[in-house]
Amino acid sequence: MRKTTIIFLTLLLFFVSCKDGKQTPDVSGIKVNLQTQRFEKDFFSIDTNNVPASFPLLQQKYPVFFADFIQNILGLSVAEDGSKAEAAIKSFLRDYHIVKDTADKVFADFSKIENEVKQGIRFAKHYFPAYHAPEKIITFIGPLDAIFQTPTGKTGDVITQDALAVGLQLHLGSEASLYQSQAAQSLFPKYVSAKFSPQYIPVNCLKNIVDDIYPPNPNDKTLLDFCIDKGKRLYLLDKFMPETPDTLKIGYTANQLTGCYKNEGLIWSFLIQNNLLYNSDFLRIQSYVEEGPQTQELGEGSPGQISLFVGWQIVKKYMEKHPYTTLDTLLKLDAKQILAESKYKPK
Repeated sequence: MRKTTIIFLTLLLFFVSCKDGKQTPDVSGIKVNLQTQRFEKDFFSIDTNNVPASFPLLQQKYPVFFADFIQNILGLSVAEDGSKAEAAIKSFLRDYHIVKDTADKVFADFSKIENEVKQGIRFAKHYFPAYHAPEKIITFIGPLDAIFQTPTGKTGDVITQDALAVGLQLHLGSEASLYQSQAAQSLFPKYVSAKFSPQYIPVNCLKNIVDDIYPPNPNDKTLLDFCIDKGKRLYLLDKFMPETPDTLKIGYTANQLTGCYKNEGLIWSFLIQNNLLYNSDFLRIQSYVEEGPQTQELGEGSPGQISLFVGWQIVKKYMEKHPYTTLDTLLKLDAKQILAESKYKPK
């Protein structure tokens, strides 16, 4: 009798898990080649008395990233004016050495982050077997204003031709003294620097992979287009990082995310009543789709970029009603179709 009861309970738990759609695939057998290269350590070790002599070794070790770093991150052109570039590099090494020293302490052991990224890539390859994932994480230290715009917000991390490049200068911890100066605050207000902690590195890396799999659509014009686009990206992130807290994935505080769920119906009603969903006037919908301290029209306490939350909920509702839709198919669906077939009507 006891054995029968145990079997019954096991089956019951299995079916409940399947019904809730929360089962996580086993990806342990998926092979991922990923190594971390600490570019900042090599770059800050160059001989400042003879900067050009260090370039060949760096180019050999980082055949793609070295040029990206010099040209796109430091904004220099060695070919046009070598002496000017050399002076700029010396100045950068001097001014940012304290940042490098801090990064050495914060990231003395990078293995946990690498393992999280590696696990995320396993899930990405499970759902998109043909995807050729980067095989390197390259850490670097760049200028504070070396930041990249992505569909879900600004970040110091970027995907290059052959690597996931991580700007450690924007991951030293939200309370790091580097971010408290007036100059830094003008670049990164508190609502931005709140995400400058090490725990956001795996999330940003996987967001870059999502963007690589699903490039931004320049034809997105309406608020609904932006909502669904962001919702698709967060839904993929859910699948790639099933154990990661939702607050990290969406970039809201716990209070903000809780408030969104409590007021989900009111948020949706506001968008409907003000005829915002199909509005394509970017100045009118800008505060709903871009980062900010809050979505001004929704009042104090609301998060900026509320389209992240709204789109995420619509896409999740659609997938609940169409559980056999593959992720590849989801990415190809029109925003209006997803909204209509999700029957999204929060109360």
